[in-house]
Amino acid sequence: MFDLNSILYPTSGLAIPVVLGIALILGMLHGLTPDEHTWPITFSYSVGSYSTRGGMRAGFMFSGGFTVQRTILAALGFAGLATVYKAYNLDGYVYVLVGIGMLLAGYYLLKGTDVHIPLDRFLGGKEHHTTKAERLPTHESEDRPKPVPLKLATAHGFIAGWGIGAYASIIVFILAPQMPNIFYAALVGTAFGIGTMFMQIIIGSVFANIMKVKKLTIEQIKYVGRSAAARTLYLGGLAFAAIGALIVAFPFIDSLAIGTGNPIPNLSSIGVSSVLVLLTVGVIGFGNLYMGYKEITGTHQAS
Repeated sequence: MFDLNSILYPTSGLAIPVVLGIALILGMLHGLTPDEHTWPITFSYSVGSYSTRGGMRAGFMFSGGFTVQRTILAALGFAGLATVYKAYNLDGYVYVLVGIGMLLAGYYLLKGTDVHIPLDRFLGGKEHHTTKAERLPTHESEDRPKPVPLKLATAHGFIAGWGIGAYASIIVFILAPQMPNIFYAALVGTAFGIGTMFMQIIIGSVFANIMKVKKLTIEQIKYVGRSAAARTLYLGGLAFAAIGALIVAFPFIDSLAIGTGNPIPNLSSIGVSSVLVLLTVGVIGFGNLYMGYKEITGTHQAS
C-alpha cells in the first residue's frame, strides 16, 4: 500500500487513513535520519541521562514538544497561514533561537563546576578549576555538572519544530491541506510527531548507552555523560546560533547543498543541516565524550 515513491511524493485526493499513515511513516523517517532539528538535541539530553530509560525519556520529552508544534503547524497549513514559509526563510531564526536555548542550558549545567570548556577564556570566562577537584577524583567532586533537566528538551522540541525541511513541507503543503477540516489536518502533524517520537526514543536509548561499552562504573558514566551533555549544549548552542545568524544575514547559504543521489530527505544532500548534525553530534558531542573519558581515566596530560 505504501511504497517509497508514494510516501515521499504523495498525490492529492487521498483517503484520511492513507494521509495519516503516510504522515506517521514520514515521521519515523524523520526521527531515524540525521536531522538538525532532532539529533543534536536528543543526543545532548540522552548522553546526560546515562541510562537506557533516561535516554528513552529524553527522546520522548523532546518529541513531545516537537509533536505539539507539528500539530499546530499542520493546522496552520490547512488554514493557509503556513504560506508565510513560502515567502520567508525562517530556518536561520529558528537556528538562532535553538542555539540560544542550548547555550543557556549548557551554561546552567556548567555554572560553578570544575569542568573545562574550550573557548571559555576567549569568551571572557575564568578557568573551571577547584582545589576540591585536586583532592578528589573528577567524578567524585561536588563541583561536577548538574543533572540534565529533561523538561528543557520539551521546550527545545517545540522551538526546533518551527524549522521547515523536506519532511515538514510534505505534511504542511501537501497532506494537511487535503484533509476535510482543520481538526483532521492537525492530526496529520500529530501522526508525524508520533512517528518521530517512536524513532527518537530508540535513538535516545542508543545515545545514552554509548559510554557503557567502556565498562566504566555507574558514577563514572554519570560524570562523563553529564559533562559531555553540558559541553555539547554549550558549544553546540554557539554553533547553532552562529550558523543561524549567517543564514539570516545571507539567506542563500541555506540553499547550498551537494546532492547524494539518495531520494530520502536528510540523506539526499549534504548542506547546512548536515553540517550542523556533523558538527554538533559528531565533532562536539563525541569529542566531548572522548574528553570526558580521558578525564575520568586520567589518560590526559595536565595543561
